[in-house]
Formats: sequence, C-alpha cells, structure tokens
Amino acid sequence: MRERPLSAVPRWVLLLFALALSAQISLRAAEPHPSAIARELPPPPGAHMLRLAAFGEPIALAQMLTLYLQAFDTQPGISIPFRDLDYSRVEAWLATVVGLDPESQYPLMMAAQVYSQVPDLPRQRRMLEFTHRAFLADPVRRWRWLAHAAIMAKHRLDDLPLALQYAESLARHANDPAVPSWARQMHIFVLEDMGEYETARVFLGGLLASGAITDAREARFLTERLNTLDAAEKSTPSSK
Repeated sequence: MRERPLSAVPRWVLLLFALALSAQISLRAAEPHPSAIARELPPPPGAHMLRLAAFGEPIALAQMLTLYLQAFDTQPGISIPFRDLDYSRVEAWLATVVGLDPESQYPLMMAAQVYSQVPDLPRQRRMLEFTHRAFLADPVRRWRWLAHAAIMAKHRLDDLPLALQYAESLARHANDPAVPSWARQMHIFVLEDMGEYETARVFLGGLLASGAITDAREARFLTERLNTLDAAEKSTPSSK
C-alpha cells in the first residue's frame, strides 16, 4: 500500500495530537518525583521470637541478625549516616547477637571499630561502654576489643581517665597468659601520659620484680621505660 503524505492528514487531527502530547508531558512533569524514605531501626526481636526463629541453631540466627544490622544503614535509594541511627537500638541488636553467639567476635568488632567511629561523642562513649561490659563477661576472649576501646578513649575522645579505666580493667580481669603482656600493661603507659610518673613507676617496678616478664627483649624495654619514668619523676617540679 502506498503511504499517504502528512499533508493529507486534516489539520484538526494534527492539532488534536499536539494538544494530547502537550497534556501528557505536562502531567508527567507535574507528578511528584519518587523519594527514598529512611526506615527507622526497629527493636530486636524478643527472646520468645528468637527461640522460635532459631530452630535450635542460635549461631546461624546470630549471623543473620548481624547481617541485617550491618546492612541496615544502606536502604534502597538512600544511605543512612551512623549518627542518624538510634544507638540504644543498635546496642540492643549487638547485645542480642552476643547473647545468641557468645563466642563471636564480630559484634564487639562492630561496636569498637565501626559504630564508635561516628563523629558524635555520646554515641562513641555508648559503644565503648558496651564493649567494656561485654569484656567483663568474657575477658580472655574479648580483651582485644577493650584494648581498642582504651586506645579510642585516649586518641579519639582525648579522655585519659576513661582510657585508664579501661586499661586498669584489662590488667585486673584479663590476667591470663593467653592475653599479651602489652595489653595487661597499658595502664602503666596511660599513667605516664597523665603525668602520674610515680604511680606508673611503682606498677612497672613491681611488674619487673615479680618475674612475670620472661622475654629478655620485653624485660629490657620495660627496664628502659622504668629508667625514663625515674628521670621524668625527678624532673617534675614537685620532686625537686
């Protein structure tokens, strides 16, 4: 069939087509653009629901809950800053995971190294305190996270008394040969940073005298630190 030329189409038809096209474009332009809405982190499931959902496999359920929490800040079309999360609920989720799988290190890592990085002091302190409480429940297995919390308190929070509290807790509770000696000695060096040279010297001298340090290189290093503390104490105005 031979196509008809455009000029053969009546003008009123072309005009009607142009009006319909313009109306369609105007309606689409007037429609509100879809926007992503952030969902609020819900509370973790209760104990009864967890027992039903675990099917006798609490470790597998703990891993699923961890993945859910870890991915919650990335939702379809939007990324939620950590500072916008409800940290009381974040803590509740982490505690739930720890309760399901006490041997897992991952919830403590998330608290000490991920959620504590938010530029918000109360949230940082909340995560470090959660780490400390979890450490007290299992010091030998969880010592590294409290050591990290002590470093965070010292360098990120600029809170030496809090760093000392965590370091002293390490020395008091993580007294197992499986825990590295540097972790159990952190409080001595925090005391030195605080200018408490005499107290640090007493602790360090007692440690060396106890015979607990068997590595020759470590003993030599600590002896040098003790000599440094002696010199620092003598140079302070109160000691003159």
